[in-house]
Amino acid sequence: MSEYCDLAGICGGCFYTKETVEEELLKKGELVKGLLSKSYEDPFEFEGILQSPLTKGYRNKMEYSFGDDRKDGPLTLGFHQRKSFYNVVNVDECSLVHPDFNEIVKVTVALFRELGLTYVNKKSHLGYLRYLIVRRAVNTGDILVDLVTSSQKPVKKAAEGEEPVTYEEQKILEAFKEAVLSLEQKGKLTGTVKGILHTVDDTLSDAVRDDGTTVLYGEPYITEELLGLSFKISPFSFFQTNSKSAELLYEKAREYITGYLSSDATVYDLYTGTGTIAQMIAPKVKKVVGVEIVAEAVEAARENAERNGLSNCEFICGDVLSELDHIAEKPDVIILDPPRDGVNPKALKKIIDYGVDTILYISCNPSSLARDIRPFKFSGYRIVKAVAVNQFPRTKHVECVVLLSKHS
Repeated sequence: MSEYCDLAGICGGCFYTKETVEEELLKKGELVKGLLSKSYEDPFEFEGILQSPLTKGYRNKMEYSFGDDRKDGPLTLGFHQRKSFYNVVNVDECSLVHPDFNEIVKVTVALFRELGLTYVNKKSHLGYLRYLIVRRAVNTGDILVDLVTSSQKPVKKAAEGEEPVTYEEQKILEAFKEAVLSLEQKGKLTGTVKGILHTVDDTLSDAVRDDGTTVLYGEPYITEELLGLSFKISPFSFFQTNSKSAELLYEKAREYITGYLSSDATVYDLYTGTGTIAQMIAPKVKKVVGVEIVAEAVEAARENAERNGLSNCEFICGDVLSELDHIAEKPDVIILDPPRDGVNPKALKKIIDYGVDTILYISCNPSSLARDIRPFKFSGYRIVKAVAVNQFPRTKHVECVVLLSKHS
């Protein structure tokens, strides 16, 4: 076993389990610089890599899967085993999350093991339990717990020769709610449970889909504070996974872009999520237009802007590729923060065709970032400066910020 974690090499979560924190940081910095250099080819200023203030217990969100770690084994709740499509490793002592997460996992899996509930089988698609989503705001301590199930009846796994027992779902959900709340009552949590939810998801894919959410307790969101702003976060809305490191990331992004902003500028914030970047630069410009495809995130972005007293932010729900054809105001500056796959090539062409002088590209995948950099270079953009941020310590992921300009 590794000194870092007893599940190192088994669980598919962490990647750097044998390296020191310093070795991991060096490798990630060299990776980002190498990919950008190979794609861009010309010399550019690379500011190295910033370390996350927390290298353990930093994650503010986890999506755990229900399953088992072997055929017909006991119920597990955790992450897929490395190089395995079916096996789920029970993870109740993860060092990437705050201890509150581990307590919630323990009480949840213990309850459902006692009740003998089935999980949704990947082959038959039969079963009840699917995922457990836990969010904990680092700066406020707010906790949100969401049990995701199928719409099938909760059934006790029948032993050979036994008849399956069907439970009344409301009693199952009530037991789950009481189990989570008991942790707070017993003083086992340092945070505060603000909401307990139940979401139905009948999709066949591994991505969680909200087919309907019910509030079992409290509110359907938590509140996080970042760089003097307040953000309302729901179960499925995008928010940077590492709040403390996100402050470093956004401070660097704001540092990069500030000198290129003016009080009469219109800024596009594409793939805006809950509008974090948009709201951080809004006081410096005339207007920010954010575009995001997730409706729940757009609603949260609008509410967050209102709670932060920002009236010059407009958030549009839709795909960037199509929505760019309908926005009346033309941009002076464009900010990109796309998902891991990067920017759709057709959308990338539309973005380049605006011909703005300055583009800020924030990426969680240096490979797709390096791919997208080439069309910008061929269109006359130069890398002014770039930096990596170790947003996800111990995993293979790393965040990057690149400032592009036609007049560097």
